Amino acid sequence: MIRLRSLRARLLLTVSITTLLVWVAAGVGSYFQALHEAEELMDGQLAQSAKLLLSLVPHDAGNPAAASPLARTRSDKASHPYEQPLEFRILDRSGRVLLQSSHAPELVLPPPSGAKPEFADIHHAGQPWRMLAIRSPDGRYLVHIAHPIQDRDRVGIEVAGQVALPILLALPLLALLVYVSVRRSLTPLEKLANDVATRSPDNLEILAEPLTLREAQPLVAALNRLLTRLAATLDNERRFTADAAHELRTPLAAVKIQAQVALASIGTGSNPADHQHALRQVLAGADRATRLVEQLLRLARLDPLARLPQSQPVDLAALAASVVADMQGQAIGKQQQLSCIAPAGGVHTRVCVQGDADLLGVALRNLIENALRYTPAAGVIEVFAEVFVNMDARQAVLGVRDSGPGVDAIEAPRLLERFYRGQAVANAADSNGSGLGLAIVQRITELHAARLSIENRVGGGLEVSLRWNGNFNSGEC
Repeated sequence: MIRLRSLRARLLLTVSITTLLVWVAAGVGSYFQALHEAEELMDGQLAQSAKLLLSLVPHDAGNPAAASPLARTRSDKASHPYEQPLEFRILDRSGRVLLQSSHAPELVLPPPSGAKPEFADIHHAGQPWRMLAIRSPDGRYLVHIAHPIQDRDRVGIEVAGQVALPILLALPLLALLVYVSVRRSLTPLEKLANDVATRSPDNLEILAEPLTLREAQPLVAALNRLLTRLAATLDNERRFTADAAHELRTPLAAVKIQAQVALASIGTGSNPADHQHALRQVLAGADRATRLVEQLLRLARLDPLARLPQSQPVDLAALAASVVADMQGQAIGKQQQLSCIAPAGGVHTRVCVQGDADLLGVALRNLIENALRYTPAAGVIEVFAEVFVNMDARQAVLGVRDSGPGVDAIEAPRLLERFYRGQAVANAADSNGSGLGLAIVQRITELHAARLSIENRVGGGLEVSLRWNGNFNSGEC
């Protein structure tokens, strides 16, 4: 099967074949319709000639069996191409011939019962004839009139051919018009294709919609949406790269300075404590740079995703308990109380959603690390996974609440910005955050079709949670 890669060729082939089929059907239909009408017309001529003969009977009735000069035989020369040779016979009520042509056929039709004409096909002189029998209105006379079917067919075919010929001759003109129309109609699409093809990679301006092609407007709108998303993505990538380079420069510079201090303290009689402090700072700077690189790589993997690579039922309660158990050591080292609150139905109650357990674990760890970083010593951090039922609506929630300073209302809208660290960082005991934790949590939340909620608690502290509305199945993990 031939696959046409050109839209123009496909349109031309489709329209041409369709037009040809319709044209052939119209031509054949017109031909046979014209042939039928020609037959009807010649039958009408027979009837008209018969009535004309009936009107002449009173003048010629005294000379029975005389040949009529009105009839033309096969050997006579016709005065018109469509003139038909007629043979006839006029009889009275008793069957006596009053008037006839020189080669009139024998009587083969029964006399009509009324004034209605009767047509029949007969054989005369070795060929088929079309005969009409008609009686005068007073019933006194009977006329038989006939002409050869072969001549009728010839005339009918000529008439039908004259009707079908213009249709046949117009076919090449129609094909030319179809080609020109298709070519002109696709011109705006070709201009659009050329516009896209000649663009440079950095030209992401939206395309002008072709006003003459309504069908192309959805395509142009989709391309414009794609160009807008590409422009936004490239802007984000440029901003992300610039911010990442800036953020990496700080820990790397600190590592270099502390390494130089440690190097300078060797063999100069400096205090060993200063030497150890410099080395510890080098390790801390390396840890911070490592964590920043990990966060950057994680964001780079999450950003291009349109959906989760793997989605399966996840028990949020079990996930929360597992992550809390893993991070208890960090909480104890900071003299903080980290706990997991069991769901309202008891320890074995499951809170299930569709998602990726590893990504949800990353999001929960980031939230707990933020809480550990900004909550003072002896503070309380609670991790919870619950199902809230409000009227007929159910909501699955996975979150972290702490007893820290909370978030200033002015800074709250910027918390999800990448590399943004608010005033709380300056007051925190551990200020080595990268400003990417909540951005990663937000991206994971989007991939899970959930909503990220950040709220200050009434008694002090902050609560950050992931919330699912209706797209989960409690107890079916």
